[in-house]
Amino acid sequence: MFDKTLTASRTGGITQALPALEWITDSRVDRLSQDFYWFSPVLKRQLDGLRADAVVRPKTEDEIRAVVAACAQAGVPITVRGSGTGNYGQCMPLHGGVILDLSAYNKLLWCRDGTARAQAGIRMMEMDRQTQATSPEGGTGWELRCVPSTFRSATLGGLYGGGFGGVGSINYGPLASSGNVLGVRAMSIEPEPKVVELRAPEALLLHHVYGTNGLVLELEVALAPAFAWLESIVCFDSFDAALEFGDALASSAGIVKKSVTLLAAPIPDLLLAATPLLKDTMRAGSHAVFTLVAGFGEEALLQLVKDFGGTVTHRKTAAEVKASNRTIVEYTWNHTTLHAMKVDKGLTYIQSGFQAGRHVEQAKTLRQLLGDEVLVHLEFIRTKEGAMNCSGLQLVRYSSDERLDQIMQIHRDHGVYIANPHVYVVEDGKQGQINPDVVATKMRFDPMGLLNPGKLRGWDERERIMADVAAGKVSLATLPKF
Repeated sequence: MFDKTLTASRTGGITQALPALEWITDSRVDRLSQDFYWFSPVLKRQLDGLRADAVVRPKTEDEIRAVVAACAQAGVPITVRGSGTGNYGQCMPLHGGVILDLSAYNKLLWCRDGTARAQAGIRMMEMDRQTQATSPEGGTGWELRCVPSTFRSATLGGLYGGGFGGVGSINYGPLASSGNVLGVRAMSIEPEPKVVELRAPEALLLHHVYGTNGLVLELEVALAPAFAWLESIVCFDSFDAALEFGDALASSAGIVKKSVTLLAAPIPDLLLAATPLLKDTMRAGSHAVFTLVAGFGEEALLQLVKDFGGTVTHRKTAAEVKASNRTIVEYTWNHTTLHAMKVDKGLTYIQSGFQAGRHVEQAKTLRQLLGDEVLVHLEFIRTKEGAMNCSGLQLVRYSSDERLDQIMQIHRDHGVYIANPHVYVVEDGKQGQINPDVVATKMRFDPMGLLNPGKLRGWDERERIMADVAAGKVSLATLPKF
């Protein structure tokens, strides 16, 4: 599709034509061409060695426009990057070209009435810091409805472009739930770029497609009230008791909470071995549930702990968390994978979605079937429809690609959805199938196919898809505008 030698030459011409911009062309390009793809042994084999020809860090919309116009005129691929905290090659360039690093395009534009608008490169920790300061009369202000465990470095645009949900999804569901993302400002990839404001639900056509079908400049999102979150770790001798406690806490409507995470044995032991910071926070050999609840809900939390036979082995108030600048959030979601792999490099992981109402039964059955080959890590969340459920980031003792596929199929056979993290094509992972609306959106915003090429299978079938639309075989949520 792209001649790498020609692409490199044209990229060099662009860097010379735009000398006022911050370009990176030295050895740092190697690091900035990567994400955490190496979580997967499959992707590590496939993607090792990929490298852009240059990285640019624009600070204004005008600078972004100049880069986009130059790349479009030269036919040079563009891969948009936030902080590179994704896990399956989302921001890794398959065909070289320019990496558009938006981390310096990072202003909070406004915050009011429980909503905020920010530039895509803002780090979520910084956005929370600023939105929490907006509360009148000494209140605690507002915070993002969900953040990944990488919130310190991850960007708002990165979560939108490549993420699913995170801490806070127990209340508000995944990012794609109605009401979470209200609008986006997007730029087309053309010699004369256009800027368009998309409102929900159309705005979600650019969500979780790795920046393949549009360049997002700004996001408008709904916020949540910021509470003083109490952090606790509750340990259990029984897996069933830990699972049932986690589900009961997640489902307790009267307890205000932000996160409930189950880490079944031996994951707590792996985390204890990974870092001295967790010393004395968990019992060896136990099953642990990490919780964030509003401080005023501690009494109710402790009653549930007693009811299910658990023991609180770690407790930190919000003030103590702030003073220490350490949070147990950074041992949940895919941070669990990261820490565990420090100790056991033979581990990898899968991503799964259980069935609301059956999730407890499914988790018990799969643990019995797969034993110590699959280590249970569950994050309790709401579905897009609002039902309490759990999402899995199970650790797998990797033996072969074939066995990894078998393990994922066993989950599917028991009604558990798999978002395969061992593939880099959008439709092969979370999407599961070609989405004509996503393809039509790319035709609208990236008619030359320059955005992160090679990762959207539907792009290669765009002519067939549009023929089906013209014949009335397929309907689109929004027709592309040319």
